[in-house]
Amino acid sequence: MPTNDHILTLSCPDRRGIVAAVASFLNGQACNIIESAQFGDQETGRFFMRVRFRAEAEAAMPATIVSAFAATAAGFGMEWAIHPVAAKVRTLVMVSRFGHCLNDLLFRHATGALPIEIPLVVSNHRDFEGLVASNGIRFLHLPVDPKNKVAQEEALSRVIEAERIDLVVLARYMQVLSAGLCERLPGRIINIHHSFLPSFKGAKPYFEAHRRGVKLIGATAHYVTADLDEGPIIEQDVARVDHGLSAEDFVATGRDIESSVLARAVKWHAERRILSNGRKTVVFR
Repeated sequence: MPTNDHILTLSCPDRRGIVAAVASFLNGQACNIIESAQFGDQETGRFFMRVRFRAEAEAAMPATIVSAFAATAAGFGMEWAIHPVAAKVRTLVMVSRFGHCLNDLLFRHATGALPIEIPLVVSNHRDFEGLVASNGIRFLHLPVDPKNKVAQEEALSRVIEAERIDLVVLARYMQVLSAGLCERLPGRIINIHHSFLPSFKGAKPYFEAHRRGVKLIGATAHYVTADLDEGPIIEQDVARVDHGLSAEDFVATGRDIESSVLARAVKWHAERRILSNGRKTVVFR
């Protein structure tokens, strides 16, 4: 992967000349545009853009480009960032006792399918300590109960800071994070859950869905906010099921969908393809 490739993401009030200004700036910095996507939201009046560019001259240093772009950004009232493509997103994965999403992420990480680093996995149980260790990744057991929940989350926060974590992935982590932690990491925590909420809650939602004759099984990946399971949606998918399938078949189908939806959400986040648009997202797939 070229070390001089970078990704510019931006959002601002929509107006004429934004794309031209960005292209002109990059050309003036001896940069070549490799990939570009943009979207104007007519409902909110905001414009969103993602550009992958390559600095073709030694003089076009990343710090210089970032500093120089500030003036262009200010002229359009942009919220923006520039990230080097080669810098992998440091990702903390959290899991409880359902390991399908964790196992899928570890495999994709090991094969290079995800542009992330996983320095450690945190769990409130020890079920997957061996799996994590077999991938050469540190495992941290942080048990939690009603009496130590505050202390456990304080320890988690220290780990996130010490490990310079960019992204937290709740790979079927069955504990609710506090509002305070969610607010400290806006747009940096991704969760996955099945599509039966709020109809079927509890430990065996797929069995409940089977008893009710559900015809579609789905999953949703979203950013975590203080509002439980109501953060901006990143990705969703469904599969059709019927009367011929057992409850165990429902569970297996759900596991596959949850794993693939979460993996796509993590990949798109790491590739800077997701931009916040109020309570929803713009995803340049």
